[in-house]
Parts: sequence; structure tokens; C-alpha cells
Amino acid sequence: MTRFLLLLACLACASTVNAPAVDAQSRPRPGQEVVLVTGSTSGLGREVAGRLGATGAFVIVHGRNRERGIEVVEAIESGGIGNARFYAADFSSFAQIREFGETILRDYERLDVLVNNAGFGRAPDERMVSQDGHELRFQVNHLSHFLLTRMFLPRLRANAPSRIVNVSSGAQQAIDFDDVMIENNFSGGRAYSQSKLAQIMFTFDLAEELAGTGVVVNALHPATYMDTGMVRRAGLTPRATVGEGADAVMQLIMSPDIGSGGYFNRMQPARADGQAYDEEARRKLRMLSEELTGAP
Repeated sequence: MTRFLLLLACLACASTVNAPAVDAQSRPRPGQEVVLVTGSTSGLGREVAGRLGATGAFVIVHGRNRERGIEVVEAIESGGIGNARFYAADFSSFAQIREFGETILRDYERLDVLVNNAGFGRAPDERMVSQDGHELRFQVNHLSHFLLTRMFLPRLRANAPSRIVNVSSGAQQAIDFDDVMIENNFSGGRAYSQSKLAQIMFTFDLAEELAGTGVVVNALHPATYMDTGMVRRAGLTPRATVGEGADAVMQLIMSPDIGSGGYFNRMQPARADGQAYDEEARRKLRMLSEELTGAP
């Protein structure tokens, strides 16, 4: 299996970060590739984690629910090919993200794939704030992944060729830099769409930074209205299966000639919202993200 890095976008989690799911001694075998999928205890993340385990990878499973995390680890290891370990971290807390990142860097000498999959959807339609005082969707979907990814970059570079996949959405809305946290005229849809565009803008920036390093980074809209809890909580009718979304994510992980710095709609290259191609807007977002997260 081609060495890879998956940038997965994480679900908000609420327990300690250093709790392995099944076996505290579960470790990668010599030469085994290590992949991290955020938000992998349900939905798309769970499906992707299972598929990666089936390739023989060591899967770092992340989520907020320990019981579900154990189920995912057991499912991966029952296949007799890959193995896994569960960690929890709350993406509404930068302190927990830092602890999570430091724990992973301490526990694993390599990281080949990072999939930034965890996320907070458009429902409920009310403004909520993170533990750090920021609009919740912007922190969970973008800022915390920004911080975690920056922490992992040296390890990803050292293990190149590697891959980062940012799970974004076709729902995108330009960021109002005069009201990034949407204190005025709030809607859950606007907050979600803004945070998802931020992920794509970060992807484009990161691809430029990592050019020539062997680290490939891309973003995608995996599928429209997959049959997940997030979609159903928003009152939407599913139009696609989780398996269809996982096919698109796995393409960005496994394809040997996918290129870097792209945005994909399912399996095809696509064009994101125009603000993603505005270098000044990306610079503003980068500076704001660095300021708010204290990322290295």
C-alpha cells in the first residue's frame, strides 16, 4: 500500500485523550503505516477507518464516545489484517487538541495519513461557542484541525510520501472577515458553510507550503447528504450512502497520481467557492487561524 497521509476532519469529543480503546499495548508492527482519522466512531469516518484497517494499516481511531470507539477498534482488529487504538479529544477545546496531538507524537514514531473528518453540522440553528469562546462550528471544523495539522506537519514531512485529506463540503460560503464568528445575523447553515470553505482555503495554502516535500494534501466534498446522523439531525433526506463518500475519500488516499492542492466533488476535480482562490483572503484566514490557535 502506498504510504499515505489522511487529513481527516474530527467530531467534537468530550473525554480524555489518552484512553486506548481495547489494549493499552496495541502498537504498530515494524514497518506498518499509521493513519489517523478524526471523527471515526460513526458515519463516514468510521467507514474510512474500517477500510484503512482492511489495507493492513494501524488506525488511530478518534471520537467522543469511548464505547463506540471500542466497537470500531474491535471491528478493525477482527479482520485480522489491521489493528487500531482509540483516543478521545474534544475539538471545542484547544487545550485538549494540544494534549491529543502531543500524545500521538509521543506514542507513534510515524504518521502516514491524516484525515480531517470530524465536524459539527448545520443543526441546531443556534449560535454556540467553544470552550475557547469562538463560534463552535468554526472552531470544531476548521480551527482545531488547523492546530492539529500544524502540530503533525514535521512528522508528516519526515514520513513522506504521506497524505492529508480534508473532508469539506459542497456547502461553502465566503467568510466575512469583519464578523468571522457571526455575531450578527447568525444561521447554522452560514456557520457550517463558512467553516467548510475555511478548510478548503487551508488546503490550498498548505499545498503551496508543502510543494516538493512529498506530502500531498487535498480537500473534497465526499457526497451529497450521506445517510449520517449529522444529515438526519439537520432534517435532510439522505441522497447518498456513506460508502459512496468513503470511495471518494479513499481515492484521495490511495491514488498514486492524484496531485496536490485540489478540491474534489466526490471523485472528480471541481472548483470551490471563489474566495478559496483569493490569496489575500487566504492570508487573512491564515493569520487569524495562527493568532487564535497559537499553532506552530
